[in-house]
Amino acid sequence: MALFLRQSPLRTRLPAELLTACTICLNSRSFGVLNRPPPNYEGHVPLTRVERAGLAVGSAVMSWLNPRRGDLIAALGEATATPYFIYRLRDAMLASPTGRRILHDRPRISSKTLSMDYLRGLPANTVGRAYADWLDREGVSPDTRNSVKYIDDEECAYVMQRYRECHDFYHALTGLPVMVEGEVALKAFEFANTLLPMTGLSMFAVTRLKPAERQRFFTIYLPWAISNGLRSKDVINVYWEEQLERDVEELRNELCIEKPVDLRDIRKKDRARRKAEKEAKERSSDSLGIN
Repeated sequence: MALFLRQSPLRTRLPAELLTACTICLNSRSFGVLNRPPPNYEGHVPLTRVERAGLAVGSAVMSWLNPRRGDLIAALGEATATPYFIYRLRDAMLASPTGRRILHDRPRISSKTLSMDYLRGLPANTVGRAYADWLDREGVSPDTRNSVKYIDDEECAYVMQRYRECHDFYHALTGLPVMVEGEVALKAFEFANTLLPMTGLSMFAVTRLKPAERQRFFTIYLPWAISNGLRSKDVINVYWEEQLERDVEELRNELCIEKPVDLRDIRKKDRARRKAEKEAKERSSDSLGIN
């Protein structure tokens, strides 16, 4: 069957990534819980289709109940990325000279590969400084990303790992905070840009937001995410390690990404407004009580 796909005229009409996924599925050795093949890379856990489906459903439900569980979100991303979406993202990297270099070099992002002291010493307008400042402001470490283990193809596993480790750079580039409201907005941007199902499914966390937060998302951040995610270049192809000393606004312009309205500033002003209204109401009630 795989030979038929390679030689058939259908090959010219099938998307390359779909053909790749079909060939891998056809060539893969069938297995069960008691007949599991050896891992394809360190830490790899081969899953049956039933196990993968169960992982996807279970992690989706549990991550909705507790959106701060990064391990569940990571498992959801891996369980739903195959057989099509991770290959599409890998092919996007192969179509870019920079993406191909990243796949060849396989850089990793952590406190061991990036000197935080060096980044904090860069000029304020640089990508590296914006990244370090965002990590410090949000209390986040670059060492918190889980290792990929449920994606069978070794190269695609690296693509998912790269996406995962670059996530904080997307935060720094957009200025969106790690609170649920900011994460949902960034996931909407990532979905429009990468089409990874997990990023779309993560948007269901909008149901956990307060009414005012949901209104902000649908009126401000969702339109921003869709327009910027669709028109911007593939962010997976940014070689961040080579951009650290570059002007951050220049990089945004090159990627066609417009920085959204500062969410923390909006929330701060909203709290101040509610506090002022509450105090005014209390003064009004006291005045009426005196009279």
